[in-house]
Order: sequence, then structure tokens, then C-alpha cells
Amino acid sequence: MVIITGASGGLGAATARALVAAGDMVVLGSRRPERLASLSDDLGDAAVWRETDVSRRGDMDSLAALALDRFGRIDVLINNAAIMPISLIEQGMVDDWDKMIDINIKGMLYGINAVLPHMLSRNSGTIITVASTASMKAAPTSAVYSGTKAAQRMISEGLRQETNGRIRISTVHPGVMDSDLHASITVPEMRDHALRTMTNALDTKAVARAILYILDQPPEVELNEVVMRRGGDIF
Repeated sequence: MVIITGASGGLGAATARALVAAGDMVVLGSRRPERLASLSDDLGDAAVWRETDVSRRGDMDSLAALALDRFGRIDVLINNAAIMPISLIEQGMVDDWDKMIDINIKGMLYGINAVLPHMLSRNSGTIITVASTASMKAAPTSAVYSGTKAAQRMISEGLRQETNGRIRISTVHPGVMDSDLHASITVPEMRDHALRTMTNALDTKAVARAILYILDQPPEVELNEVVMRRGGDIF
């Protein structure tokens, strides 16, 4: 049974579809209930959903409780929810910075906190966080976004060492991806630039396949980091 945050579109929805096609059950969380309901209807009895804002600790606790109530166990958490309102620091988009920190970093931590006791009690489980190649390289417009993604990478690595093989920890770093992230960009010229870069973007279905590949490994094997780019991409 797999919990997916940010499941109402983009990579989250593509991963949910791929998992159900492979025979898994999914619990879907997102701030867009109408889209969640539609996706869940498409997936049938293999999916349940709950409106979830990952920046609220209680929402993540509630999503985990739904999973345990419906399926009795949580095998996988996919921390996928994120926003990317890129800007220059000198533009002072402080509200955007706060939202990125709340969703990208605190949302990840709230998800981990919601499932970790259950997984450790069973000595079994997998936590996958979708970060970005921006975790490894910053651009003039991505300083804060890259900072949140680098934080995700370090949190995953620290958790991997802390859990010491009791559960599996993986981080996926896609490059430019055909997703909904551009919708969170509030500066028009930055949004236009992001849309132009998406002409050579990774297909979310390809990234979803990589996530399934991580999960298909033997229980004793951790694929700790998977970096994905389109050929020739420099970011």
C-alpha cells in the first residue's frame, strides 16, 4: 500500500496510475479534491483519497490514519508534493519563500513523521522523496527552491543512516519535467521562462517508472539516489 502526496496531477497522478496498473493499492493526498476524486474514480477500488495540505501536520497524520484504517498497513510513502515559485532573491518574494519551506521541507518531514513509527514497528517500509536536480546545482532564479530541494536530499540521507537498514530510503532527482510545478510560479517572466524549458522536458511517466523500479528491488537493496535528465540537459 502506497501513500502519494501531490497526487492530483503531474508526477503524482502518473505514479498512482502506474502503481495501480502494477497491482498496488494507493492512498492519494492533494489540495485539489475535485481532481483527486476524478483520479480515484478512474483507479477504482485500488484507490482512496483525502484532501491534504502537507504543510499542515494534522493533514498528514490524517492521511496516514486513512491508509491504516483502510488497508491496515503502510508499505510506502512517496513525498511528492512540492511547489517551485522561482524568483531572484532581490525581488523579495518572501511569501513564496515561506510557502516553499512549508511545503517542500516541512511537508516532507510531516509525511515522514506520520508513517515512520508504523514502519519502524514492522522493520519494513520505503520512503521515497521526489527532490530535483536543483538539489545539486543552483541557478540565479532558483536559490531558495534549490535550497529546499538540497534540504530534502540531506534529510533523506540522515534518515537513511538513522534507520540503518530497517526501512529503505530513496530520493529521486528529476531534471526539467512535464509537471504542474510551473503553475506555482508567481513572477510572470519566470513562469514564461519555465514554460519554454518544458519543450524538452522529462515525461512524468518515465519518472513514475523509475519510482516503480526503486520499489521492485529486493527488500535488502536501497537505491538511495536516482538522478534523471533528458539527454543533453545541463541542469
